[in-house]
Formats: sequence, structure tokens, C-alpha cells
Amino acid sequence: MSEFRLHPAAFQDLEEIRAFLAKDSVSAAELMLDEVEITISKLAVFPQMGHLRPDLSSRGLRFHVVRSLLIAYVSASNPITIIAVADGRRNPRILAAILRKRMKRE
Repeated sequence: MSEFRLHPAAFQDLEEIRAFLAKDSVSAAELMLDEVEITISKLAVFPQMGHLRPDLSSRGLRFHVVRSLLIAYVSASNPITIIAVADGRRNPRILAAILRKRMKRE
């Protein structure tokens, strides 16, 4: 299995997603996180699979959607680095600000 690295804040994103979804259904939360993990594993093998979003980042981040979640990652690193897992319906300005802040700490 290919490797990937989670930014500490991305790990926190996943924990928050799990907690939020588990309020209604633990099994639904686990299913969603399994889908995210499978997708991240595929991205680790095929890092160019994601798409660019110049409206969110000019720093070469790539993005991939899993249901309503948007995975932001650095494809140029080896292993790839997951910067964020966020609700893709968020305001793009807020999401861009979060990504800028996380990239500074990267």
C-alpha cells in the first residue's frame, strides 16, 4: 500500500468529521472515513488524479472530492501530504484562508 502523510490539522479534520457523523450513526461515520482512506490511498499511488483549484490555492495543491468532502493535498511531496479534509460546500474564501494558514506551517 502506498504511503501518505497527514498534516496534524488534517488528522483533526478527520476526527471532527467522525464525531459529527457519529452523532447520528457510528456506522455511517466509519463508512465515510473508510471511503476517505481508500481515496487517499489511491491518491498516494496516482497523485496527479486530483484537480487544481486556483480559486483556493496557487501553491500547487491538488484536490479530490469524496461525497461532500474535499481532500486538499500536496502531490509533489513523497509521500503525498494531506493538508485538509473539509466540507466542499464551505465558502471558498474561508477554505482558501484555512489552506494558506496550513501551508505556512507545512
